[in-house]
Amino acid sequence: MNVFSVLDQAAARYGDRGAVFLGMQQQHTWAELHERALRLAGSIRSTLPAGSRIAVASENCPEFVELMFAAWAAECVIVPVNYKLHVREMQQIFDDSGAAQVFASPKIAAQLDGTAAVPVEVIGSDAYRHRMSTTPLESPRRTDPASLAWLFYTSGTTGRSKGAMLSHRNLMAMTVSHLADFDDPNQDCSLIHGAPMSHGSGLYIAPYVLRGARQVIPQSQAFEPEEFLDLCDRHPGCSTFLAPTMVGRLVHTGRNCPANLRTIVYGGGPMYVESLKKAMAAFGSVFVQLYGQGEAPMTITGLRRADHENTDDATLGCVGYARSGVDVTVLRADGTQADIGEIGEIVCRGDVVMSGYWNNPAATATTLQDGWLLTGDMGCFDARGYLTLRDRSKDVVISGGSNVYPREVEEVLLEHPAVEEVCVVGMPDADWGEVVVAFIVGAAAETDLDAHLLERIARFKRPKRYVYVDYLPKNAYGKVLKRELRERLFAEEPA
Repeated sequence: MNVFSVLDQAAARYGDRGAVFLGMQQQHTWAELHERALRLAGSIRSTLPAGSRIAVASENCPEFVELMFAAWAAECVIVPVNYKLHVREMQQIFDDSGAAQVFASPKIAAQLDGTAAVPVEVIGSDAYRHRMSTTPLESPRRTDPASLAWLFYTSGTTGRSKGAMLSHRNLMAMTVSHLADFDDPNQDCSLIHGAPMSHGSGLYIAPYVLRGARQVIPQSQAFEPEEFLDLCDRHPGCSTFLAPTMVGRLVHTGRNCPANLRTIVYGGGPMYVESLKKAMAAFGSVFVQLYGQGEAPMTITGLRRADHENTDDATLGCVGYARSGVDVTVLRADGTQADIGEIGEIVCRGDVVMSGYWNNPAATATTLQDGWLLTGDMGCFDARGYLTLRDRSKDVVISGGSNVYPREVEEVLLEHPAVEEVCVVGMPDADWGEVVVAFIVGAAAETDLDAHLLERIARFKRPKRYVYVDYLPKNAYGKVLKRELRERLFAEEPA
C-alpha cells in the first residue's frame, strides 16, 4: 500500500475534472496531475534510490501537491519544511534527514544559496520544467505499508528538531479517520489551503484527493482572510484546516459566512471558549476541532460538528473524544490508568502513531512505551468520554498555531553578551492563543535582542515582550520556577 494510490483512484474516476487551482485559475486536471507526478517521480528515480529523502521548502504553491505524490510514486520520503524557519533551522532539518534533494520556492532558494550542502532546485525553474519530459514511472504496486512516507519535523524541548517517522500506513489511517469522523467531501468539493501545506493543511491533502475534491491554493500563497472568504464564495463545497488565530482573523472581517463554506477544522493551539462562541455566531455550524500531534498526525481526539451545537462551556472547552482507530487514555505518574476527572498524562495508540523519531532512539524510547505514544500533555476524561486538556508537561508555547520551545529561544538569547540569565514562558493572548515572553537578567536593549534573534531563529519565535528582572526565582535545586514568573504576568494583567 502506497499513499500514491489515492491519486491513482482520483485520476481514474475524475480524470477531466479540475484538480489543482491557484486562486480561481485551474492549473491541472486529475489526469494531468497524475501524469506530472509520475514524470517527476521518473526524474527523481533516475538519479536517486528508493528511500531517499526529498525536502520541500516553500510557501503554499500548486507544485506542493505534485511533489508530494511524486516522492511517494518514487518510493521516496517527503520532508516538508516550514518556510517560516530561519535558514539555519532549515539546514539542520536537511542535515538531520539526510535529504538528497531540496525543492524550494524562488524566495527560499535565494536564502539557501551557498548555505545548503544538498542540491537545491527552484520550483518552477527551467530545470524543474525539464523534469516533465522524463519518462513517467509506473504507479507503485508493492510498497510495504510500514515504509517511511513523510518525515514530519517538530521541535523538541532541547531546541533540536525531531523527525517523526510517518509511514504509508500512518497516513492512510489518518485519511480514513478524517473521512469517518470529520468530513465527507466528494468531487464537487474543495480543500482551501490557508494554513501551511508543510504541516496540517498538507496532511489533509490525501483524504480530499481520494474523494476527488479540488486543491485550492490562494493566489497570495498565504492566509489573507478576505481572499480566503472570496475563494469560499467562488469554489464549491469548501473545507479547510486553520489555526485558531486564523479563525479569529476571519471573524474580525465582519463578513457573513460564505454559502459554500462547509467545514473549518481548527487545531494546533488553544481556542478559548469565548473566541469559539464568537466564531460560531459569525459562521454557524461549520466547525470541527482536532487534537493531535505530528507523532499521531491530526488524529488523537476530536470535537465534531454536532458537538459544537451543545454550547455549554465544558463541551466547547474540551477536545472531544477518541478518534476512529485510536485508543486514548490518561495515565498517572506510576503508569496506572487515571480515574474519571483525574488529571494525568494523555497517551494514545493505533495505526496512526509514528514508528519513532528519525535517527533518535533515545527520544523514541522516551516517547513510545509499551505500544503507547506519550504525548507529554496533561488532561482528564469526564464521564461522557470527553477529554479536556489541563496543562502541558512540556513548556511548549503555541503562538498562532506554531510551536515555540522556550529552551531554544533561551539558548539563543544567552549567546548575547549582555544577557546573564533568561527564562522564556508563554502568556495567554486573545489573538495569538499565547505569546512568548522572555524574562531577562542583564542590560541588553530590546532592539538589540530582536536583531540578535532575527539572525539566528525564525521571526515567529521572537518574544513579544521582554521583562527585565534582577534575578530569576529558583528552587533549592537551582531550577527556575516558571510558575512564579507566569503568576507575575497574570497579576499584571487586568481581570
